[in-house]
Amino acid sequence: MAIFAPTSTSKLQSSFIRFDAEFFKPEFAEVYEQICAVPGVYLLGKITERITQGSNPKFTDKGLPCVNGKNVYFGTMTEGDPNFVSTIEFERLSRYVLRRNDLVITLKHATKIGRTWIVEDDEPRIFSRNVGLLRLKDGSPIIPSVLLLYLWTKQGQLLLDRCATGGTTGQITLPMSELRRLPIPPISEDNQTAIDSLFWRSRRSIDKSIESYIQAQKLLESELRLDKLKFDKPLGYTAKFSELELSRRFDSEHYYPAFDKLQENLPEHIQLIPLGSVLISCQRGKQTIYSSSGLPVLNSKHILENKITLEGNRHAQPNPEPSLQIQYGDVLINGTGRGTIGRAAPYLVSEHQAIPDNHVTILRSPTLDPAYLSFYLNSLAGKLQVEKYQRGSSGQLELYPFDIRKFQVWEAPQSIQQEIRRLYDQASESARQSRQLLDQAKARVEQLIEEAV
Repeated sequence: MAIFAPTSTSKLQSSFIRFDAEFFKPEFAEVYEQICAVPGVYLLGKITERITQGSNPKFTDKGLPCVNGKNVYFGTMTEGDPNFVSTIEFERLSRYVLRRNDLVITLKHATKIGRTWIVEDDEPRIFSRNVGLLRLKDGSPIIPSVLLLYLWTKQGQLLLDRCATGGTTGQITLPMSELRRLPIPPISEDNQTAIDSLFWRSRRSIDKSIESYIQAQKLLESELRLDKLKFDKPLGYTAKFSELELSRRFDSEHYYPAFDKLQENLPEHIQLIPLGSVLISCQRGKQTIYSSSGLPVLNSKHILENKITLEGNRHAQPNPEPSLQIQYGDVLINGTGRGTIGRAAPYLVSEHQAIPDNHVTILRSPTLDPAYLSFYLNSLAGKLQVEKYQRGSSGQLELYPFDIRKFQVWEAPQSIQQEIRRLYDQASESARQSRQLLDQAKARVEQLIEEAV
């Protein structure tokens, strides 16, 4: 059934050049009019020192980081790998250097714009064209953390969605002109102080989480002597004909000697064994038919290093094969993607089942703790083997289950596995507390808006 949203000539005129029906959708118009009717409301452009779209730099393989839209989520602006620019390019684009307490916001996306986060340090970095900058004036009536949370409230997200432009065939855009006219309701100083306190308590919890992850990584690296391993890039290297016959691989990358050097560097008491010998399942997902309900489907975007996220997942009906359903305690490994291939994470987020897509492999072991196996696969020992066994061109690399089974792993004593699991659980609990505090802060902002309107 068609939905009609009538509007007036005056509203068309006040919207500059917006004549698209989406801009006047009832849910958008209602929240906009409610916020604008709050006494003392102000526009974002009036309280900011700078609102601008990012630069269009020349990227390099390494150098100084350039934040892109894929890095920015609620809770971080360092998700995934950034782009990089040279020192010369960084200096040329010094106007786009981010500062502590700046807000970064995604301006372009296939389905959703307006993901926002706060810059928490003064590390040198710039931002690219699909990211926007919000820098508040000194003495602004709203502080950065509260503005961030306002943009993440249901009201703030509706206002940002209202601003979005673009066609139905791909990318939508958040124009800077619309962003400058975003209405911001006044919030008392006392309420802002309380909300800011919750926000930074949340950040301290996430710092504790990161600290526990680092402790677990260092424990494993120390046991394997990975922290003392140094590589000198060889001028050349050879492989025996018998190795070629056995592996059926003729690409030079497969025979790069780095992992052999790692094995030579291991302590005498550490013996590596094939991963397949300690697995009861190593199954890759199949092509998924999505539906409006069913089990959540996890793809490569949901596999972060040592962590699963369920944000933005879709659903599908269960596969009749039990081995193709993810269970609590499994380890998931990503089988494709430049920079993310081989990334592993334990499925310890809930006791509900899920389904992998056709690029995710389920690893199930009765003797290796999932957190320990995940940390091992994400360590240098695992990454070198990913480089060894991945197949395909640089544009479409693949890591298949029959090669994952060949990975050499250390079946560490239970005391070490349990300590890594303890640190993992400690990190997860701190991260949970951080999310809970963020939710409380956002809910408080939403409550204040509802009371004001």
